[in-house]
Parts: sequence; structure tokens; C-alpha cells
Amino acid sequence: MTSKWGVWVLISLLSNDLRFYELRDSIRGISEKMLSQSLRALVQDGMVWRKVEPTTPPQVTYGLTEFGRDVGEPLTDLFDRVTRRLPSRSAE
Repeated sequence: MTSKWGVWVLISLLSNDLRFYELRDSIRGISEKMLSQSLRALVQDGMVWRKVEPTTPPQVTYGLTEFGRDVGEPLTDLFDRVTRRLPSRSAE
């Protein structure tokens, strides 16, 4: 959870459960490799659950566990506070 991508994954999953490619598309700049590594670590830490549908190809959905929600909600508040204080890009 200490990686920047882990934080983004938690924030992205707060609103609803997402499939791998939906999650990748919701996090600007993340590679599939980094997303896979982040998800693997978050699942191992008990913050994210993983559900595999036995289809061809397999559909994999991710969501937050109760522990992941407890951690993710304060992160969203912190993220919102930081972004409110940053100067807008158009002001540069």
C-alpha cells in the first residue's frame, strides 16, 4: 500500500468494483505491469478482493474489502485536500 499506485487503486475502487481493464483505464499513467503488481500486493494485504469468472477469456473483478474501505476513505479526504491547494495547471 505504500506505493503511489496502491493509493490510486484504493481510491479508484472506492466508488465501485471494477474489472482489470476498467481499473487500468481509470488510473492515468499506470502500466499493466504496475497495476498487476499493485493489485497483487493489495490482495495479499487484505485490502482488495479478487473474483475470477470462469469465462474465455477470464473476467477478473476487483473490489475493496472492509479493511480497504477503512483505509481508502481517509486517503480520498487527504487527496481532495491536497488537490484543492495545488495551483491549477492553467495558471502556470
